[in-house]
Amino acid sequence: MNFFKKPIKPDDADDHKLLNSYRESGDLVVLGRLYEKVMPLVYGVCLKYLKDEEHAKDAVMGIFEDLINKVKQHDIKQFRSWLYVLSRNYCLMQLRSDKKLVVVNLDDFMEFSPVLHPDDNNYEPAMQALEKCLDKLPGPQKQSINLFYLKEKCYKEIVEFTGFSLNEVKSYIQNGKRNLKICLEKNSE
Repeated sequence: MNFFKKPIKPDDADDHKLLNSYRESGDLVVLGRLYEKVMPLVYGVCLKYLKDEEHAKDAVMGIFEDLINKVKQHDIKQFRSWLYVLSRNYCLMQLRSDKKLVVVNLDDFMEFSPVLHPDDNNYEPAMQALEKCLDKLPGPQKQSINLFYLKEKCYKEIVEFTGFSLNEVKSYIQNGKRNLKICLEKNSE
């Protein structure tokens, strides 16, 4: 597979058609055609996080394997945006599970800019600080943050799983992110 091809210009209608076709048929060739269009973008995301070409190429293939089931499980409105988040989370999980690859900062992890910026030497303390701050969140915020960022659930899935209203889920995630940022900034002083 050519990871360095120029990405094909976005065509949301075609992406949606291919998604629906794959969901109905389960034909991996259809999913492969859809993925091939965005593979250079996925590779770029993987390279950004993993900082290693071979690991990034492996991640691109692993993400495709994840897509086989996840595309059927999620209500995807914008495939490229959804795939970006999936790719980012996949890479972050790789970094977390393989301490040799650790080069990630928490602002990428939670989409905000906390004071902590772990490098190879202080990644583990930074992740421990994040986990401690997560534990300090009120239950609904912690549950919503965990489901959204770590379990890659969409708002609709979180609503179904928790019984919270859509507005509550959005509020819990927004407030949870703010509270995490405050907690992490306090711990870094």
